[in-house]
Amino acid sequence: MSNAELNELKRKYVANGAASPATAFADHAENAEVWDADGNRFIDFAGGIGVLNIGHRHPKVVAAVKAQLDKVMHTCQTVMPYEGYVRVAEKLSHLVPVRGHAKVMLANSGAEALENAVKIARAATGRANVICFDGGYHGRTFFTMAMNGKVAPYQTDFGPMPGTVFRAPYPVDYHGVSEDEALRGLMMALKTDAGPSNTAAIILEPVLGEGGFYPAPASFLKKIRDICDEHGILMIIDEVQSGFGRTGKMFAIEHSGVEPDIMTMAKSMADGMPISAVVGTDTIMDASGPNSLGGTYTGSPTACAAALAVMEVFEKENVLEKSQALGDKLAKHFNQWQARYESVANVRHMGAMAAFELVADKTTRAPNAELASALCKKAREEGLILLSCGMYGNTIRFLMPITIEDDVLNEGLDIIESCLESLA
Repeated sequence: MSNAELNELKRKYVANGAASPATAFADHAENAEVWDADGNRFIDFAGGIGVLNIGHRHPKVVAAVKAQLDKVMHTCQTVMPYEGYVRVAEKLSHLVPVRGHAKVMLANSGAEALENAVKIARAATGRANVICFDGGYHGRTFFTMAMNGKVAPYQTDFGPMPGTVFRAPYPVDYHGVSEDEALRGLMMALKTDAGPSNTAAIILEPVLGEGGFYPAPASFLKKIRDICDEHGILMIIDEVQSGFGRTGKMFAIEHSGVEPDIMTMAKSMADGMPISAVVGTDTIMDASGPNSLGGTYTGSPTACAAALAVMEVFEKENVLEKSQALGDKLAKHFNQWQARYESVANVRHMGAMAAFELVADKTTRAPNAELASALCKKAREEGLILLSCGMYGNTIRFLMPITIEDDVLNEGLDIIESCLESLA
């Protein structure tokens, strides 16, 4: 079917809240390139929102999923378990830098992982409150919507959010929130809203994802660890977007040396297959009763096969080194654009988790969301899939596959530069 025919079906049958505004429908893809239903080629700098760190249809992942399809597609692992689930758990237990011996539960999505992390934290501590941060994004279920540090578009139409969720500032110096101010806000939340003896967990992204690709300072993460230890609060790190090599390490928290109690992950964990995980210290993970965690499709055989293949690719294909090198290449271009264009500011990267901001004025740092929207729109017209994000909608984020070929990367960056020339 053509794009036009598919758009007509979308208009008639897909709920507005779920319908993509994009009019080109993906037909097939390879590494960092996608072709639509009309045969048009796109360079992918979005990676399915951070899902494709090792590229579209990595051959080892495709082979693993096909091989699993010839064996078992589904039993529900709580009814009859299978090898893939326990092997993924074993691998993650050794990979994920939580305190002590780690145990694992698998789920389907990042939001589901965060929901379960809160359930586990409450069971382990006997407390109800959770503290999250401005700009954080944790999902679209009701509790994760309540944890999100931004109202629109996630909470807008859906009525009252669950209670016992409290918020503190996230340190972003560029927007006037220092580390000291963020810590003062956290301590104030513990004093005025969420008393330490009633608080189960402090939950944060080590690098804000939807909130704008701002890394938390290592010193800030260490102080949160200290606060949690002082009060018996669990530290939960959300690595759904920053994990699996995006920042040049397997997980962004590794840059700080901090060991959380629980971590969540999803997205690039299985190169496009739906799976997520909650990984935590064994005594914490075992706190809830039998059959208290899980779901019909959690840790499906095909998704587990894909996740195992992804971890093998990381071991054998130097993905972390490639992430660092990609980040360096992006930084070089960003610095040139920041020097050349008055609208490009606050360039930053941690590995290949890279971004810059578009501003109306570099002195006032006034965000220019309209320019960001125009840049993404024009880039799409030129054959480049590009995403914005951030509290003010003015951050351009880069989530292309880490495995992108140099010529494809350069072609995409040239498109951005051409668009900046005409718009900025």
